[in-house]
Amino acid sequence: MPDDVYERLKAAAEIHRRSLNSEIIVCLETVLMPTRISPSERLERARQLRAGLNPKKFQACDIAIMKRQGRP
Repeated sequence: MPDDVYERLKAAAEIHRRSLNSEIIVCLETVLMPTRISPSERLERARQLRAGLNPKKFQACDIAIMKRQGRP
């Protein structure tokens, strides 16, 4: 693997908080197996994820602060 590709993958893995192997798999899946998700499916998935969060641990104001601080 070329060094520049390795460095980009390593940086992306760090940003996404994934292992290098997981980042490579996600990149390959994205390119080789793209799926089209309708807006309604995407919205439903977001609602499911939100419903699974502990509201005491993830307050909207805390999430907004983290976004402003640049955390992914």
